[in-house]
Amino acid sequence: MRRLIYLDNLKVCLTVLVIFHHAGQAYGDGGGWAYTPSNPAEVMPWIWHFFSVNAAFFMGLFFLISGYFVPASYDKQGASVFVQKKLMRLGIPLLVMGGLLCVLSGKLEIGHMWYVESLLVFCLLYALIRQFSKSSIDYCSSRPTIIGLLIFGGIMGIGSYLIRLVSPQDHWIWPFGIIPLPMEPAHYLQYVMMFVAGILASRFNWLEKMNNTTGALSLVIGCLLALGIYLRDGGEWNNFVAQWFGIYESLLCVFICFGLLWLFREYGNWNSKFWQWCAAQAYGAYIVHLLLMIVLQNAVDGIWMGAFGKFMFIGGVITIASFGFTWLLRMIPGVKKVL
Repeated sequence: MRRLIYLDNLKVCLTVLVIFHHAGQAYGDGGGWAYTPSNPAEVMPWIWHFFSVNAAFFMGLFFLISGYFVPASYDKQGASVFVQKKLMRLGIPLLVMGGLLCVLSGKLEIGHMWYVESLLVFCLLYALIRQFSKSSIDYCSSRPTIIGLLIFGGIMGIGSYLIRLVSPQDHWIWPFGIIPLPMEPAHYLQYVMMFVAGILASRFNWLEKMNNTTGALSLVIGCLLALGIYLRDGGEWNNFVAQWFGIYESLLCVFICFGLLWLFREYGNWNSKFWQWCAAQAYGAYIVHLLLMIVLQNAVDGIWMGAFGKFMFIGGVITIASFGFTWLLRMIPGVKKVL
C-alpha cells in the first residue's frame, strides 16, 4: 500500500496533541494523574474545555487511521504474518511499558497503553473475522456525504447517550472484573465505530473520494461544535450540551475527524526530511512520553512558572524529548521492528 504522507503528518500532530493533553492533566480537572503540584496555585480551571474537545475526537481519529491500513496489511501479508507482526509491534510495547507502569504504581495499571491494547484486540478480531469472510469488493460508488456523516454520528451518539446512562464519562472498568482490558464504556463505542469506519474507508476509497465541499463543510461543522464546548460556562447552553453530551460529542467527533482528514489530504502533504523523521518516531513517542513527563513534572515542581507556563513548558519539552528518545531507541538493533 502506498505511503499516504498526509496521514503520517496527521498522526504526528495527533501525537503532539496527546502529549499536551497529558501535560495539562496535572494542572486541571483532567482525571486521575500520577503527579499533583505541591503549589495549589498551579491550576487552570478553564482547561477542562481543552480536555473535553480533545477527548471528543483525538483517540477516535487514531483508531480510524489505524483501521484504514488494516485491510491492505492483511491482504498483503496473510493471516499468519499479519497476526505475528501485530503481536510484535503492539504486544511487545504493551508488555514492556504496561509491566513497567504496574511495577512503578504498585498495582495493575497500564495507563495510556489501553489504546495499544485495544488496537491489538481490534486487529486480532479483524483477522479472525477474515477467516470466515473473504473480502471481494471490486468497486463501490459510495463516498462520504454530510448526510451520511450525520447519520453515522447520530447512531454513535444515541448509543453513547444510552451507555452513559449507566456508565458516565471518565468511568473506567475492567470487563467482568477479570479481563485485563481497561476501557471507558462512555467512549468505547466511538472507538469501535471509528476503527470500523477506517476499514470501510480503505475498502471504498472514501478518503480519496470525499469531495472538497463535504470535507470543508465537515471541518466547519466540527469546529463550530468544538467552539460550542469552549463557550460552555453555565446557563441554558451549558445545560443543553451537558444533557445531550453523548450525542453532541459524537457528532463533533465524526465531523471534525473527516474534516481534518480532508484538510490534511489537501494541505498537509509536507514531505520534508523533518516531517519524515517525526512520522518515524510518532508511535514510539506515544509509548514513552508518559513516564518522561512524570519525571519532568516532579523535577520542576518547586520552580514557579505559573500553571499555564508549566503546561506549555512540560508539553514542549516532553514533545521534543519523546521524539528524540524514540529516535535513540530505534538505533538499537531490532527495535525499529517494534517502534
